Amino acid sequence: MNQLPSFDGERTISQEKIDFFADNGHVRIDQLCSENELTHFSESLIRVGTDIAWNKDIPLEKQRTYDRAFHQSINLWKLDPIAKAFVTAKRFAHVAAQLLQVDGVRLYHDQLLNKKAQGGHTPWHQDAYYWPIKGSQAITMWMPLADIDSPMGLVQFAERSHLKGDLKGSAISGASETEFSELVHQEGFSLSSYEFFRAGDATFHAGWTLHRAGENSTETDRPAMTVIYIAHECRIQKIERNEQRLDLVMYLPGAEEGDLAVSPMNPLLWHQDSN
Repeated sequence: MNQLPSFDGERTISQEKIDFFADNGHVRIDQLCSENELTHFSESLIRVGTDIAWNKDIPLEKQRTYDRAFHQSINLWKLDPIAKAFVTAKRFAHVAAQLLQVDGVRLYHDQLLNKKAQGGHTPWHQDAYYWPIKGSQAITMWMPLADIDSPMGLVQFAERSHLKGDLKGSAISGASETEFSELVHQEGFSLSSYEFFRAGDATFHAGWTLHRAGENSTETDRPAMTVIYIAHECRIQKIERNEQRLDLVMYLPGAEEGDLAVSPMNPLLWHQDSN
């Protein structure tokens, strides 16, 4: 642990980046951490994530679209000190707070999403479909742990879709891909993507931003780490679906509708008064 680079420093971003995020629902931050810094964390993140991926052993004939999209591991920060140092990094949280335009942010949860070699596409979806909090008060950081290009399955965003709020679609599935593909066409959303990422580059997208990713047509895994941040004073909203109810139990244990979104699973990661 003593050899780890420190992520305790802040990272101030430009007003141009903040405005772009507000307008479009996503933004790219190049080299949020350097490739050299990331090498101290990536091996542990991938190792722990591989060990605990809940859908890694599902036989091919039983795999859903979700399972083919990526192997998913959750809350690595609770299992490994190196993963914790990464997930709770003040540098990353400071960027999230600036983009949300709030005084502080808490951790909601982390995920390792490893799109395996020859893995399937990630269907269109909105992250906040699953969350028991307002999508406008949460943001997802997505950071590849290796250099990746388009054939490995890069994220694609529907511009300004976050301004529509809950689009009332399905959970991540073949159904959501079909429904939202039609909606993208009907609404005339412009689509935005990137051709290449270096390890340590990152995107941030709003809770209601509609997004997807292509298949990994290569023979190399595409591991990416995500961290979801919530505004430090947001409250739990009325539960409307089972997915939100499950998230409430998993990531906000003991909290109920109307409560502040705070539990031992949601440490305060950055606040302006503590800096």
